[in-house]
Amino acid sequence: MSAAYIVLIDGATRSTPPDPMSHEFVLDAIDMPLKASIGAARVFTSRQTPTLRFPGGGLLIGDLYRRDGHPVFDGDMLSNIPAGAAALRRHIIEHCWGDYVLVLPGDDDSIAVGVTRSPSPACDLQCVHAVRDGRGFVTSDIGLAGRLGLHEQHVDFDAIAHRLTYPSLKTSRTALHGVAELLPGETMHVRARSTDLRQDWSPWHFVGPAARYRDMHEATDAIRSAIKGVVAAWADRDGALLLELSGGLDSSIIGTCLRNTRARVTCSTLTTSVPGADEREYASLVAHLLGVEPHATELQYEDALFEFPLPAQLLTPIIGPLQYVIDQTMQRCAERAGAESHYTGAGGDTVFCYLTNAAPAADAFRAAGLRTGLRAIQDISQFHQCTYWQAGRLAWRQLLAPPGPLHDVDRTLLSARAPFPEPGRHPWLDAPTDALSGDRQRVFGLTTTQFYRDGTTRGLGRRLRMPLLSQPVIEACLRAPSWMWFTGGQNRALARNAFADVLPPAILARRSKGSFTAYLGALLRRKKARMLEFLLDGELHARGFVDAQALRGIAHGTVTRDPIIRILQLCATENWLRQRLTSP
Repeated sequence: MSAAYIVLIDGATRSTPPDPMSHEFVLDAIDMPLKASIGAARVFTSRQTPTLRFPGGGLLIGDLYRRDGHPVFDGDMLSNIPAGAAALRRHIIEHCWGDYVLVLPGDDDSIAVGVTRSPSPACDLQCVHAVRDGRGFVTSDIGLAGRLGLHEQHVDFDAIAHRLTYPSLKTSRTALHGVAELLPGETMHVRARSTDLRQDWSPWHFVGPAARYRDMHEATDAIRSAIKGVVAAWADRDGALLLELSGGLDSSIIGTCLRNTRARVTCSTLTTSVPGADEREYASLVAHLLGVEPHATELQYEDALFEFPLPAQLLTPIIGPLQYVIDQTMQRCAERAGAESHYTGAGGDTVFCYLTNAAPAADAFRAAGLRTGLRAIQDISQFHQCTYWQAGRLAWRQLLAPPGPLHDVDRTLLSARAPFPEPGRHPWLDAPTDALSGDRQRVFGLTTTQFYRDGTTRGLGRRLRMPLLSQPVIEACLRAPSWMWFTGGQNRALARNAFADVLPPAILARRSKGSFTAYLGALLRRKKARMLEFLLDGELHARGFVDAQALRGIAHGTVTRDPIIRILQLCATENWLRQRLTSP
């Protein structure tokens, strides 16, 4: 078993307490011994799961690093560890980083235990929970709770309706009844009769006036230092790794940071038989920097399945044909290379503030004054290749427009009978009243990056490293105001400047990169009939979610434009549903 844990909590007063040995016996039989007892919680982990004990009680599950990149192997290695759970939690969040779940005793008798999840949106330890009236569980794998008889799997069809209606809105809700996810930077405090959630880390702490960088030099130095530090810390521990090169700026930056590390690097890129995704020219530039030859693999249409087995840990119906074929292809590449982990530039567009409107110029006027605002309009006009006056009008509209909803609503191919739920909430979307428009948009973007871990399976067998979504990098990038990222009319300007001395000029100058759009179109043409039959014969149709007439119209060719992405989303949901409804 790879990294896995379950925290059993019993903070309620019972007249007939359960026999703890029964759970301990089952978990020990699957090589998950008791690691610690903390307050009202017992923590069990697999033997491969790293843990860290703290003086005075408390356990960290996963990996922890100091801000200088040094791994923490012993709680005594942290200097000036404060007394008390709340102070220790704050110290770790503010002075350390990593992929972890932190279990600490309560500061007072009313709190049985506190569980905190790492602030990183790409934390590779899942953290789902079902706690009520002071007892329940927190785990990386819902199957563990099932083995112990603590959870019976029932699909939450209201959550399915929410997922289909708001596909870009991440919330704590899973698609299983009674099971929620602890979100990044959140702490769950369990008391004898109640449970409450607190946000101990928020992106809003890093975008206010007091946190902003004063100039570009300060910003680029901090961003470069953060990315290099995270990549070096991980690479020196991982040994052999597979760098997944997309040919764009983000994965190329990761590649330059892998130079002079102790890791053995293999580079891989993907191609297709249709134009638009062949990035071998640019991927080879980064591979040669690392002194290796890039390996290119063509995605095969027959491998892009829409009906395939899913691991039980995946509680969000999100993995479709493209995610599946990429996962399978990259896993085979890693196996051939003997790689222990995957490295990707995922999240770069978000953390590097790739906004496609005039919000950065509006932000500059509001927060930095007339001169900076006028300069930002010039940058935006260059970036969008429009006139200065047009960019100015767009910025003016952003200044006057009231804050709107940050989530999309999509009812495409849903029937009129399908539930239309109210949008759920993510704590990061509770923006301050004076929040800038660009900051609102990039914080919302950060919430959507939490889907990246949900949408891949290759991180279940090997580490899936997303350095640009690590806590130090996110914090460094958020502190750079939105208008700085478009300096000189370039998108992601601060990232380009931070690595201008090491990036190949051809990549440094790129404004775009290849995509799989043409591949998806060709895939749909080949498999559309079978996909639509899959949906019409499936659970979504039987339960009144999909518009059967619209699907038949697509099948018969009476619809002029196929909603490719929506069909793939529905197939991903249907595939997940069929397996969850038939599994024990």
